[in-house]
Amino acid sequence: MIKSTRRTEGEFEQSVLDISRVARVVAGGKRLSFRATVALGKRNGHQVGIGVGKGQDVSQAIEKAVNDAKKNLIEVPVINGTIPFEVSAKYQAAQVILKPAKKGKGIIAGGTVRHILKLANLTDVTAKMLGKTNNPINNSRATLLALKKLKAVED
Repeated sequence: MIKSTRRTEGEFEQSVLDISRVARVVAGGKRLSFRATVALGKRNGHQVGIGVGKGQDVSQAIEKAVNDAKKNLIEVPVINGTIPFEVSAKYQAAQVILKPAKKGKGIIAGGTVRHILKLANLTDVTAKMLGKTNNPINNSRATLLALKKLKAVED
């Protein structure tokens, strides 16, 4: 479940990747709370991060996830709207491959990967999820690991 992108204070854009209702069993029954996964990015600064937060209501969970994402921002090297070279990463059961694409091709990716690449100000990238998971947290963390592996190419 991916929500729309919103601007936050300080030029950050956020995209809610997932909202889940989680339960904890206590002596009196079940205690319900919400878990939110948020991607945060500065389109002009090529920074992107993800965060996870839990709260008693959805807005509190999103706010905590945004604060967590601000702590985990990484810098992404962008060359003419694409990445410098092909990179892959694995996080638990999620595996992702990111490939540079020609100008005008667009972002060819699905779900969480697409939102993270858009927030990193990438315009032409091809991505493929190879893992056997639909978990948005693992997919987004695998994408972030792949982006961390990128280094700026010296001229």
